Amino acid sequence: MGILAYRGVSKRFGPRAALEDVSLEVVPGEVFGLLGPNGAGKTTLIRIGLDILRADEGEVRLFGTQPSRKALDRASYLPEERGVYRRAKVRELLEYLGALKGLKRVEARRAAGHWLERVGLSQVADQRVESLSKGMTQKVQIAGCLMTEPELCILDEPFSGLDPVNVALVTELIEERRARGRTTVLSTHMMHQVEALCDRVALVHRGRLVVYGQLDEIRRRYSPHEVVIWTTMDLLALGMPATQHKAGGWRVALPPTATPAGYLSELVRSGVLVERYEPLVARMDEIFVNLVSEGR
Repeated sequence: MGILAYRGVSKRFGPRAALEDVSLEVVPGEVFGLLGPNGAGKTTLIRIGLDILRADEGEVRLFGTQPSRKALDRASYLPEERGVYRRAKVRELLEYLGALKGLKRVEARRAAGHWLERVGLSQVADQRVESLSKGMTQKVQIAGCLMTEPELCILDEPFSGLDPVNVALVTELIEERRARGRTTVLSTHMMHQVEALCDRVALVHRGRLVVYGQLDEIRRRYSPHEVVIWTTMDLLALGMPATQHKAGGWRVALPPTATPAGYLSELVRSGVLVERYEPLVARMDEIFVNLVSEGR
């Protein structure tokens, strides 16, 4: 059963269709990537799932039931449009956010201290939020989102404003959640983070679900029928239809009926000294650009 499930969800704002007949589900313990260009409908989909907006058609299930206060207390949300009490002190803000999710005062204070240390901000605990840099403020909000160990956490562009060191930190926090069986929905334009973190993905474009499924299967589905061969031999001199690959080696298009494993066997039998051999797998950024461009 999905922790968050959409069935035939549609939503309009005046004459504009923000979502059209979207069906997908997020299952327990996974990192689920929600992808799409700006204005695709991702934020609308998230807000409908959290009962901030209501769908015009279709249904939503959160933890197996219609979204309710009890179900929503088991989830947390980091919106793309950030919002903090800038005059509040950092520790006080986190304690307040913990209390909103049901933590007692002692529990909220303990959790705030732990998470400030976890994100490397213990030294600013008694400073006002307005004194922090953009990246530090982002980490405060991420700490506030994770501090109650929510069963479902929805992170919309969590890497925004972070330097590479802190991108690695947030990546680690998401991986830790998966290891503990917690579920995370990740909405981001950083496709290399999607490849590093996500188990399954959904790509929304112009309000419609364009791609949905296992990340590895989607990458294979949209990959060219080609391989990259690293060898000291000149494949062009051997009469093979090869081109230089940007990562080194030779890029070769396979015959329609050939498999990568079978083609490798043929190469070895024909005397080609293969040092390294890989099927060419499409990157998520390539798939994203191609699908969105086709949609336009």
